[in-house]
Amino acid sequence: MLRHTIRGLRNSRRWISSKNFTSRVGVERAVARESVDCVVIGAGVVGIAVARELALKGREVVVIESASTFGTGTSSRNSEVIHAGIYYPRNSLKAVFCVRGRELLYRYCSEHEVSHKQIGKLIVATRSSEVPKLNDLMIRGNENGVDGLRMLEGFEAMEMEPELQCVRALLSPASGIVDTHSLMLSLVGEAENHRTTFCYNTAVIGGHLEGDRICLHISESKDLENWDRRFPLHPEVILMAKLVVNSAGLSAPALAKRFDGLNSTVIPALHYARGCYFVLSKMKTPPFKHLIYPIPEDGGLGVHVTLDLDGQIKFGPDVEWINGVDDISSFLNKFDYSVCAKRVERFYPEIRKYYPNLKDDSLEPGYTGIRPKLSGAQQSAVDFIIQVVSANSCEHFLYKYVDLQYLDKSSNLYLFLV
Repeated sequence: MLRHTIRGLRNSRRWISSKNFTSRVGVERAVARESVDCVVIGAGVVGIAVARELALKGREVVVIESASTFGTGTSSRNSEVIHAGIYYPRNSLKAVFCVRGRELLYRYCSEHEVSHKQIGKLIVATRSSEVPKLNDLMIRGNENGVDGLRMLEGFEAMEMEPELQCVRALLSPASGIVDTHSLMLSLVGEAENHRTTFCYNTAVIGGHLEGDRICLHISESKDLENWDRRFPLHPEVILMAKLVVNSAGLSAPALAKRFDGLNSTVIPALHYARGCYFVLSKMKTPPFKHLIYPIPEDGGLGVHVTLDLDGQIKFGPDVEWINGVDDISSFLNKFDYSVCAKRVERFYPEIRKYYPNLKDDSLEPGYTGIRPKLSGAQQSAVDFIIQVVSANSCEHFLYKYVDLQYLDKSSNLYLFLV
């Protein structure tokens, strides 16, 4: 039974008597109910960090994750780069969170001995027509409060990186890399040490508002995966929470739309940008010491050079817009993460714009990731969205910034993060 997988909940807290739950189609079934304080949906790096912060503030936290462990989605399928905050519009959530988050992340990694390195980044213009865009990036980065930015002539950048080819480059000393798994492992450990319960192989399939509580419909992931869709999928447990944080990543908007009582018209559509990474092989010495980024492209930051903490070089990601992802697949992270070997044909000419000595057949398939984006192909970039819903009034509020220290014991809120 699912309620036995929610470790210790039944023994440590009051178990509310079962009562009939009426589904959207009117089918009744006895469903066990449990009263909890805070629930975080999703054990990616954002969900884990939120759970840790709530636990440190004295809240009792349960994290629901459909996978068998933490960080199996976007959190483990990225470039592992600590960004400085250059690219984002001034005063946007992305800019504010990136600059402040970078400072906090470096501090956290240092204090908790999480492997990381501030190696710096070069954003390069490979032809004169790209120089104005590079100048715009420097202006934007300075407006966002990024320290140490410096424009380099091509020869200066190529002295730093002899394998590089460019006409000008923007140096960002504040950029770095981090071991994402070690980071998440540290956050999970702290959260668990402050009484956070992690429930894996468990999925939130919907919810509804009931008085001053947010009721989450919970199912085992295996039941969701085996559902034939001929009959309604009933929850096995209903968690009645004072505070819910929807940090489900790729499935956050789809899940939000399954909450009865919330205005679905204010929930944005999500666009999926799939990206492949290829690893540089057959080289004993890495050709670069810094991160190397081209001028940003539609949907991403271009096929860039990333180093991991062992010195391995990887290139990516590219951008492939994907459609037709159904809710259940997104809940279970059932995306196609295979690397199409043929896509490497697009990588060589892009990389050789700044790394002309790249040899044929030197790239091997690495991994893929899916970027959850609020804007699609050929659309203007959209800022992060944090929606806060009052469980009492069902009103939506768009917050420019949410500080978890203000979510005290009396908070009855639903936070929707994108």
